[in-house]
Amino acid sequence: MELINLLDRPGREYTPFPFWFLNDELTADELRRQLEDFAAHGVYGVVLHPRIGLPRTMPYLSEAFFDAIEAAVREAERLGMRVILYDEGMYPSGSACGQVVAANPDYASRGIDLLPPDAALEEGDKLLARTPGGLLVSRFTRGTIRGIHFGQDDGEPDAPPSTDLLNPDAVELFIRLTHDAYYKRLKQWFGTTVIAFFTDEPSIMGRNPRTPFAWTKGFEDAFTAAGGVLADLAALFCGEENASTRLYHRMILEMEGEVYYRRLSDWCAGHGIALVGHPHQSDDIEVERWFQIPGQDLALRWVAPEKPDAGIDGMMGHCSADAALLMGCRRNANECFGACNRGGNPWQLSGGDIKWYLDWLAVRGVNLFIPHAFYYSIEGARKDERPPDVGPHSSWWPRYRLWSDYIRRLSALMTDAEVRVRVALPCRNRDLHPETAAALERAQISCCCLPESVWPDCHIEDGRLHCRGLVFDAVAGDAAWFPALPHWGDAAFDRAVTPDCVCTPPQPALRVRRFARCGAECWFLVNEGEESIEASVTFPGAERLGGYDLWAGRAFRLAAGDAASITLPRRGSLLVFACPAADWAGLPVRPADVLLPEAAFRLTEERPDAVQKVYEADYPVDALPDGGRLLLPVQAEELCELTVNGQDAGAAFWSPCAFEVGGLLRPGANRLRLTVTGSLANRYGERPVPYGLGVREAE
Repeated sequence: MELINLLDRPGREYTPFPFWFLNDELTADELRRQLEDFAAHGVYGVVLHPRIGLPRTMPYLSEAFFDAIEAAVREAERLGMRVILYDEGMYPSGSACGQVVAANPDYASRGIDLLPPDAALEEGDKLLARTPGGLLVSRFTRGTIRGIHFGQDDGEPDAPPSTDLLNPDAVELFIRLTHDAYYKRLKQWFGTTVIAFFTDEPSIMGRNPRTPFAWTKGFEDAFTAAGGVLADLAALFCGEENASTRLYHRMILEMEGEVYYRRLSDWCAGHGIALVGHPHQSDDIEVERWFQIPGQDLALRWVAPEKPDAGIDGMMGHCSADAALLMGCRRNANECFGACNRGGNPWQLSGGDIKWYLDWLAVRGVNLFIPHAFYYSIEGARKDERPPDVGPHSSWWPRYRLWSDYIRRLSALMTDAEVRVRVALPCRNRDLHPETAAALERAQISCCCLPESVWPDCHIEDGRLHCRGLVFDAVAGDAAWFPALPHWGDAAFDRAVTPDCVCTPPQPALRVRRFARCGAECWFLVNEGEESIEASVTFPGAERLGGYDLWAGRAFRLAAGDAASITLPRRGSLLVFACPAADWAGLPVRPADVLLPEAAFRLTEERPDAVQKVYEADYPVDALPDGGRLLLPVQAEELCELTVNGQDAGAAFWSPCAFEVGGLLRPGANRLRLTVTGSLANRYGERPVPYGLGVREAE
């Protein structure tokens, strides 16, 4: 089958694109060595991300800086890799590491504040209105960004000033300083090796602003011309809403899109590359329309296995994937894993968490993964800057092919998929109804966010909602939206909408995405819970079912008919697909699993410097069973590696660990050797993390 061929050999375009933290003295030799190492581990793309730790002898956008960037791009071309450029030094984007404001101080970020009635105004302040609550004033926010040199971080004296991203002249200067300079130096690689520019959570007011709401010079004229009353904006400061506050939010959002995102989008399109990256918040869906590759950011454990209710952050997968669906974009991205440490303990991010995050994103439609981050260096304070390294400095780097292959299979599966979604979720920017979406997900019903900007493209025909080529049978959310259609919660909805799959008994921890890929009807199943899922699952419309283990890269025959007995262990995922009779007959029968007795391991060695414990066991086998996969269970966390009689039996990253040992065991005596590598929080974190046999994932 074409689908199986795709997953057995996913192309390089589906590679992870890690943030490569360029954070130390950059040399051509070391850039070359690291890129070769990435490619050897199945990583065929990078985001060139200037990061704190670059030496002062290499100022942002200097000749020395571009010499290093060009060296990296040349080497990527030689290795057949792809590069995404990064538009700032360091983030949030839009300031050229302070060079915009250095060129014109009037381009610094502005906001509005409500001051006491007798407050004295500062230089640069402008009184907008006297209100019963005080003076409404426009002023510089004094916001900053995080720079690329030590001493330029939040709160430090040299932190670069942020830019007024609602000022067209300031944004044009930013583009001239950054994008035009990159193009001048790297023009020959644009559209081939260089495929995109990344813009990173642009912030109108900058980080740590002293004003709570955004503004720009002269905005008061446009606001009042549109019917706004300046004095009524005092309501913003007490959380109240009126016609003027609603107008304010709408106009700021429109200006942000037109002045910043649209200009960057047009520049990228005009230079043969894509705009990628992500907006400021997880539910900023309206500005996604300006990205050729819409994106979001899963960081700081905003979403996590232990958080059943992630609020607005639980919508970030929908935000990018649904925007891409409505815009006809092939790819949508997520900058994932950044500082997603458990309990705030630096470097405590397990392989089990990584697997959960990948599946969480993919089942919601994300198909381009940008791991945060691969560090050029972890020397000194660099290792403490938004850890962990999830690439070359991680404990699992020698086994990273397992991860890069899994990511490529997920990306290949979700790219160019024809999504089967029949429930629309009308929404407004920063109001994506996460509770409703979560309830639908628990019932295995897919939905698609319809932001306000696409409502004019909607029409009802034959009792169904049509929007940009998508057709919906029902609506979730406010019943006032599209009242002629069945709504979530009423009996008509149950008659109109069939779940993507039907579980007996119900499985609220099961997530599913239904789509067609390579001509096959597909269901991607993910267990988001902590316990194993065992259920009879019906897949509507299928006559025969095949399965594909995306982690192991193995296809098999699942069931004759539209129902199958499904077991998904903790951190489990599975692709189920409908098969024509001839293809189904050609699939291998899935071998029965034979769970062997646990081995009586004994601790033989501890390696504190390597954060490892080594166990050995003598494992007698009277006779080997005929057929079936022989699985040896091990209860451990982090990275577990097993050898049987000196031969590699593979690696596992989360419990339950089950090593496939058929073909390695022999009748009689066997020698097992288990190496457990613990969290690097034991080396770099604030507190130790237990690891080894019998240990479950620590909170």
